[in-house]
Amino acid sequence: MSVKFEKETVKDTPIPGGRKHEIAHEIGERLTGGESVQGYLAAYLQQLQKNPLRTKMLTSGSLAALQEVLASWIAHDRSKHGHYVSARVPKMAIYGAFISAPLGHVLITILQKLFKGRTSLKAKILQILVSNLIVSPIQNTVYLISMAIIAGARTFHQVRATVKAGFMPVMKVSWITSPLALAFAQKFLPEQTWVPFFNIVAFVIGTYINAHTKKKRLAALRKKHYGEGRSEGGRGEEYSRRDY
Repeated sequence: MSVKFEKETVKDTPIPGGRKHEIAHEIGERLTGGESVQGYLAAYLQQLQKNPLRTKMLTSGSLAALQEVLASWIAHDRSKHGHYVSARVPKMAIYGAFISAPLGHVLITILQKLFKGRTSLKAKILQILVSNLIVSPIQNTVYLISMAIIAGARTFHQVRATVKAGFMPVMKVSWITSPLALAFAQKFLPEQTWVPFFNIVAFVIGTYINAHTKKKRLAALRKKHYGEGRSEGGRGEEYSRRDY
């Protein structure tokens, strides 16, 4: 009597979404470094410690340029050549790298030194007040002056008028967002990451404000255009295209 054993074939059952899960996991490890302290975030933080000002300048310049392009795309504000990348983009990059980043580096460093080692609730509240009543007004004033010059203001009176008109609206936004951002940084972030974190917050808020301003300007131009009647050939979009 013979017994025949059939060979069993075991097949690997693919896990639903397995490859996608692996890819997502790999991306996450590259961004955060996972357990190996490698990855883009870890490398960025390392550069931030070794070359703080240079890293902040590159970060702020890149975000400022990207903010201008993104705001133009959201508002559908094209240049006279029909592109979203206008002459403002390199100017914004210069502002971000050579004005905003060094100023933020100095002010935040001073703020951190003033409250170094002070972790009480009273000290944290005082730090938020100093940030909102001293740091934010300085940064916003410099921002408005820079934006006025980028927009074409060339005289002291033009720059002063821009600052006077925009100071309180910008400060109101700062007084809402800055305490929340600073409280979050105090609770969850190491001090060396504060400036990049505030850059990201400023990027989001700045993109919104920039896009909103562009939409208002385009709406005003459309109203003026339709009030005066269409220009030659009925080219209805040319009025909104500027290269500034």
